[in-house]
Amino acid sequence: LTKRYETITISGAHGKSTTTALSALVLEEGYCDPTVIIGTKVKEFGDSNFRKGMGPYLVLEADEWNKSFLNYSPKIAIITNIDAEHLDTYKNLGDIKKTFLLYLKKIPSDGAVIANWDDPNVKDVVWQSKKRVIWYSQKDRDAQEIKKHLKIPGEHNLSNALAAARLGSLLGIPYVHILQALSGFRGVWRRFEFKGIDRNGAYIISDYGHHPKEIMATIAGARERYPMRRVWCVYQPHQYQRLMYLWDEFTRAFDMADRVCLLPVYDVAGRETTRAKKNVDSANLAKALVKRGKYATYHPTFAAAKKTIAAESKKGDILLIMGAGDIYTLADEIVR
Repeated sequence: LTKRYETITISGAHGKSTTTALSALVLEEGYCDPTVIIGTKVKEFGDSNFRKGMGPYLVLEADEWNKSFLNYSPKIAIITNIDAEHLDTYKNLGDIKKTFLLYLKKIPSDGAVIANWDDPNVKDVVWQSKKRVIWYSQKDRDAQEIKKHLKIPGEHNLSNALAAARLGSLLGIPYVHILQALSGFRGVWRRFEFKGIDRNGAYIISDYGHHPKEIMATIAGARERYPMRRVWCVYQPHQYQRLMYLWDEFTRAFDMADRVCLLPVYDVAGRETTRAKKNVDSANLAKALVKRGKYATYHPTFAAAKKTIAAESKKGDILLIMGAGDIYTLADEIVR
């Protein structure tokens, strides 16, 4: 399929879905009528993860897990960031970077890479690829102008929007149309998605973030949008393997939260090891956070977490319900 279209792939450890959605909307606003395949539901696509277009472009979220992005044939590749992620597939960060380099070698001579200048791992890989590159950075001249138009908070989302803007410019879409597309974006499913208000008046926000850097970025985004509010992070770790490999990073990920509620690890079938299950769990992560000075508690069930939230949340609190497992159902229950 990617060989039939002029394919635009979006890859990276974090921000793929949001950047894919933003890129698709920029092309749609620019009358390119793209076909889009994305890893989450998009409100502008009727809460679907697919848009059928009649134009020449396919905008595709390209995941690096299991090295699946090596199966695609991109004409243009956006790389949001490169990080220590999916360590059940890769040996280490060096192995990840080598695989990204193989991925970029698939881009033809008349293609291009749109890459994040603010990420040193991305710079290292892209320079080695020797492909035509268009950089974007939060220090760019138009960054603050774009930020004024965004309805989604956080510096990470500004970076995602800049990537989409550079794609639009590369394809000759007028800048006014690019800003129009970015300003109209309401966010994708489970990416800082406002769900409603609980019975105590706390704001419930569902978010898919499950990597330490995603947790930190989402909490920072909540701080930016809701200054002077008390921020909770109700988190379900996703995969014992990830928790074990990134343990130190997880103990630092919640530093900006006022209250942390941890739920049992979401066991990913076929991707776990006995060693990981023996070495790490949410109860011990809660203890590590307490030692770090955080107000952190462990809850063995969703019902227990829901009871604590009902007893302790206050009007105006921000409750981030986070994780890549089934924790989104908890957000729905709290709102109901």
